[in-house]
Amino acid sequence: MSIELTNRKADAPATMATSIYERLKADILATRLEPGRKLQSRFLMDHYNVGQTPLREALNRLTTEDLVVGMEQRGFYVKPVSREELQELTKTRCWVEAVALRESMHNATREWEESLLVAHHRLARTPRSRNDEQFENNPEWEAHHAAFHATLIGLCGSRPLIGFCQQLADRLYRYRMMSILKAFRVRKVSDEHANILQAVIDRDTERAVSLLQEHYTQTAAIIYSDLETVL
Repeated sequence: MSIELTNRKADAPATMATSIYERLKADILATRLEPGRKLQSRFLMDHYNVGQTPLREALNRLTTEDLVVGMEQRGFYVKPVSREELQELTKTRCWVEAVALRESMHNATREWEESLLVAHHRLARTPRSRNDEQFENNPEWEAHHAAFHATLIGLCGSRPLIGFCQQLADRLYRYRMMSILKAFRVRKVSDEHANILQAVIDRDTERAVSLLQEHYTQTAAIIYSDLETVL
């Protein structure tokens, strides 16, 4: 057996574990696997067409990201949502992204500014809903939205900080998806993004940070009221 073929076979379980991890994570964040749901192994193995070993590796990885809870003798559950967690995550995201944005603006280059303008242009020209008659989440808008926020802090000079910001964004995404219909009706999110961008272009660091934090706290405020009906 060739070394190349041996390496391919060795890589196969890791590749499968990564694939199922990504699919599970996407379904948890989109609340297709709803908060508090028991993640029964047989169902998951059948639904995702995966074996027990890569499935367990994926679940353990999601546990370290605080999206899944493992209970001894009881298996795995999607982590429940709570008002307290939402408050803590929002407060922490405001703190750490304030640092990241300040550093990005301190390190600002023309290339970064152009990338930010492009990211915002793509976001602004993409419909929020795929359906004009009733709200239907648009994955393309979500991708551009994530890219815009990632670009804002992308020049902070700290990959660990960027990674932590991404983890917080992922964990908060679940909450946003739970209240997206209400948020869509009452907010002009496009204006909020445009104002943040303008403050960055004007090199007004404190205003940019304040607007970014307000952007996140407004999202949380809308979700709080909806949590009262689901908790």
